[in-house]
Formats: sequence, C-alpha cells, structure tokens
Amino acid sequence: MKNPKRTRNLYSSAETKPYKLSRSAIELFVDCPKCFYIDRKLGVGRPPGFPFNINSAVDSLLKKEFDHYRANKEPHPLMVTNGVEAIPFAHPDLDKWRENFVGVQCHHPSTNFIITGAVDDVWVNSAGELIVVDYKATAKNDDITLLDQEWHGGYKRQMEIYQWLLRQVGFAVSNTGYWVYANGDKSRERFDATMHFRMTVIAYEGSDNWVETRIQEIKKCLDGNTIPEANSECAYCAYRAAAKDVGEL
Repeated sequence: MKNPKRTRNLYSSAETKPYKLSRSAIELFVDCPKCFYIDRKLGVGRPPGFPFNINSAVDSLLKKEFDHYRANKEPHPLMVTNGVEAIPFAHPDLDKWRENFVGVQCHHPSTNFIITGAVDDVWVNSAGELIVVDYKATAKNDDITLLDQEWHGGYKRQMEIYQWLLRQVGFAVSNTGYWVYANGDKSRERFDATMHFRMTVIAYEGSDNWVETRIQEIKKCLDGNTIPEANSECAYCAYRAAAKDVGEL
C-alpha cells in the first residue's frame, strides 16, 4: 500500500525560502487547526474526495462563454439581465489567475508566505474596480437565490480571499462579488443527452478584514511544536478518535 505521508511542501521554521500557502489551505485551517497542522507540518492530509467532473465541465464551459464576451469587450447576457454594470475583465495574466496551483499570488512579508488562490473569473465595473466572480454548479429543486446556510461560509471566505489577493497585487477591488450559479433542472421528462440549467447571479458584499489575522494565526500554528486542538465539529478528527478507541481490528 502506498505510504500516505507527504514529503512535498511541508512547513519548516528553519526554511528561508517563502512557503506557499493556498486559499484551500487557509480554509482547512479555519475548518480544523489540527487537520491543518497534521497536513502541513507532518505530511498526512485528509483522505481526498471524489472529483466533481460535471462541475468542472460547467466551469470550463462558462469560462469559454465569458471569454467570448471578454474578447468583444461586452457584458454577458447574464450580467445584463441581472443589472450588473460591468464587463468581463481582460488581463494578460488572467489564464494564470485561473490555473489551479498557480492562481493570483502575493508575498506576505511578515510571515514569508506566498499566498495563492485560483479565481474562476474577474469582471470590471465602470469605476475600474475588479469584481471577483465564482462559478458554482449543483442540481436542486428550488431556485438558488441566496447563500444563507452555515456551510456557505466557506464560499464567502473563498471570495473574500480572492478579493484580498487582488488588492495585495495592486488592484482596486469592489467589495461586491458574484456567484454565477448553474442549477441542473431535474424536472424535465427526458434527458436526451442534454442537461438544462437554471442560471442565477447572486451578489455578495465581502469583507477581507479577517484574512490578515488568520494568516498570522497560521504562522503561529506552524511555528509551534504542539498539535492544536481539533475543531469539535470536525468529522475527520472524530473518526480518528473513534478508530483509536476501537484499536486494531
């Protein structure tokens, strides 16, 4: 069996080279400091989930669609319908910003971290402010017009980190971001090898005031030699504890 322990991109306080810290790693720390420490300091990550290939396909197609209007310097019809006064933003580094494991990057001097995050899209309004846009896909009976569930906090932090990153690299960024939500329509009588989606655009007023504090907390965590306490709601830590109690089977 393959050893699950990772040796790449582990944190060491003695290392002088900047340490790359992704948006998803920051979210892991928010979710459970213990899981984060075990992953980034000891090299054992959470078991990976299954890839969301349908969602990835929707993301890819939406990017192509918005790129068409980007090239023409025109708003996408969804933007017009939803009263968003902006156009897709054109920039030479946009493809890098949208690439996983590359993304928007900035050096954080006080921690010596390279903070990274891959955006889905960026729009620009008439004031020259960039607008962070995130694509989402699902299949629910009800129309999606509001993200107000507790677990939607991760979506909001994701957008706020992207807003923070773009500000760090010198852009004026609007506090208003948008989710472009593709909701698969299960009400149709036939499939016919075609999936229809109900599209909604949901505005969100973000605040990145928490990001700096979290980065400093992460630095302190990684520089420590004690595994932090688990989040009491962490299912992974609960499983580890239960398995330890049962012992070898």
